[in-house]
Amino acid sequence: MKVLLIEDDRGIALALSQALALTHVVVIASEGLEGIRLARREQFDVIILDLNLPDMNGLEVCEEMRALGVNTPILILSGESQILSKIRLLDAGANDYLTKPFSLGELKARLRVLDRQKHHAQAHSTQLRVADLTIDTKRHIVTRAGEPIKLRRKEFLLLECLMRQAGTVVGRKVLAEYAWPDTDSPWANTIDVHIKYLRDKIDRPFPRQLIHTVHGMGYKIEAAGGQPDEKR
Repeated sequence: MKVLLIEDDRGIALALSQALALTHVVVIASEGLEGIRLARREQFDVIILDLNLPDMNGLEVCEEMRALGVNTPILILSGESQILSKIRLLDAGANDYLTKPFSLGELKARLRVLDRQKHHAQAHSTQLRVADLTIDTKRHIVTRAGEPIKLRRKEFLLLECLMRQAGTVVGRKVLAEYAWPDTDSPWANTIDVHIKYLRDKIDRPFPRQLIHTVHGMGYKIEAAGGQPDEKR
């Protein structure tokens, strides 16, 4: 699980990062604006957000992320336990609230629940998003950075399959079954050719690459990185 931790207390941030290191990849932001920038640029499974930040408070960060279209689950960390504070944060778009002090076991359990909820929502959603790329599966509309992108049917299905499993490797067999459900076995290079077509439309006109080759395994779509593949 990839986690964005927005926490200005370096000691707390490092302690949490080390405690989660065996099961999570933790990216730390020490300010609200930095956290918002990272949340828009990269794909995270969960965001852990502290309320007391030097440049803006956690409520403002939460509201800004939701206004900008960031739909990653947000877990708030706070020393406040007042019900009204929790209600305001939940209304602002937070998904869960954990009061300090807390146990590491409870934190991990909350993160697992949020991750499951996110994947369940993705599996049934008609609107998917990775970084600045969005897809409306009901209306068959694709945009990147606000620009409409025209895709053929098979290209659209491959992109939908990748985006429903964003951040994870999707094998060629799974992609083939999703895009060619009535075909026993498409030509061996069919997937690779269509992925190339997708990249020509989704990645090449833009500064950041989203579709990545995982050699010997398949493909994945995520906002991390940004450097070209060896075979692009």
